[in-house]
Parts: sequence; C-alpha cells; structure tokens
Amino acid sequence: MLWLKAFHVVFVVTWFAGLFYLPRLFVYHAEATEHVVRERLKVMERRLLVMTHIGGTLAGVFGIALAAWWMVHGSGFLAGGWFHAKLALVVLLVAYHVSLARMVRTFARDANTRSSRWLRLFNEAPVLLLIGIVVLVVVKPF
Repeated sequence: MLWLKAFHVVFVVTWFAGLFYLPRLFVYHAEATEHVVRERLKVMERRLLVMTHIGGTLAGVFGIALAAWWMVHGSGFLAGGWFHAKLALVVLLVAYHVSLARMVRTFARDANTRSSRWLRLFNEAPVLLLIGIVVLVVVKPF
C-alpha cells in the first residue's frame, strides 16, 4: 500500500506541475508580440500538455489502485465524507485539465481571445483545489 501511495503522490506532483505551469505559458503567449516567440510557446505548451496528461493519468491509476486497496483492507474507509468531497474536487481538477487541453489547441490555432489578466486568474484555480484536496486527505474533517 505504501508503494501505491508513494507513486500516487509522485504522479500527482507531476500532474500539478503541468496544471500550474501551462496557464503561465498561456499568459506569456497572450502577451507575446513576436511570431517566433509565439511559435516556441506553442511547442512548449504542446509538450507540457503531454507530460500533464501522463502525470494525470498515472495519478488516477495509482489513486484508483490505492482506493481499491483501502476498500479491501481498510475498515470504514468510505464512512467519512472526506473521501467523497476529495473525489468531487478531483473531478473539478480533471475538468480544469480538459479546459487546458482545449486552450492549447486554441493557442495553436492563434485563436485565443482571453486576456493575460483572465489567464492569470485562471491560473489560481488548481491552487485552490490543491489546498482543498490536501486538507481533506490530511485532516479528514468529516
């Protein structure tokens, strides 16, 4: 179980690295005026999205394996509402991830209509979700 937990944490960190940095690249992209800079950012965004997909997928795989282990071996694992609340936040995180993938395609087509200010605010969403998830997992308030 500890191996599952360790790999889950490793891939959650990998996933969040992409979720934090990809919107920052969007800010730079929205503010870029030189064609060569925009083209370089497109490559960076595409590559970072691949890493983010891998991290998110493996975080999900190890998270499901960990939950399955706890369901078999843990007593009262699903009794508290913290796990359900955590899953709800993870669903929001996946939706955020999907929106990032769509935005990569939008920037690749040079069709972005969002301001750099909006993108900066959008960049804060995973921070709030991360805080909520960590508090739920560590504190288990309910």
